[in-house]
This record gives sequence, C-alpha cells and structure tokens, in this order.
Amino acid sequence: MTEHRDSGAGPPDEYVEAEIHRLLTEDPSIAEQGITVVRTERALVLHGEVASEHRREEILRRVAERIPDVPITSDIGVIRAQAPTEIEQLP
Repeated sequence: MTEHRDSGAGPPDEYVEAEIHRLLTEDPSIAEQGITVVRTERALVLHGEVASEHRREEILRRVAERIPDVPITSDIGVIRAQAPTEIEQLP
C-alpha cells in the first residue's frame, strides 16, 4: 500500500466516502467503477486495479484535490495487459 498524504484530521465519515465514490464513477475523466473506497479509523483506502500507473496517479491526484483534509492510502494495482505471445489452440 502507498500512503498518499497524511494530515491531523479526524476519521473520515460516510459522506466523504460517498463523495469520493461518486467522483470515481461520475467524473468523465476518471469513470472508474472498479475502485472501492474503505474507511478506516484514520484514513480512506482506495482498492482496485487500473490500466496504468498514470491512471492510478491521476485518480489519487483528483481525490486529493477534492478531499484535501482526509488522508488517502492507495492499494490500487496496475493490470499488466500485454499482447499474447502464443497462439491459443481450441479443441
């Protein structure tokens, strides 16, 4: 997991969690439905997978802009999608 930033703010509430989830799904520049938001005692954790490191960083940047007072921890992985190297043989 990657700690994106830390502040002395109290624990996030369900409204902050819902706002981030809405941002992730409804913002046309993000439009990620595969990212989940989990509240912990002191931060929010973003879980899921995206297509590139750039996309992950963009998501974290946008969330940090929208909710600057809440610590965000990233558990967003990058899917390694490459072209097949072998021909698939069907029966």
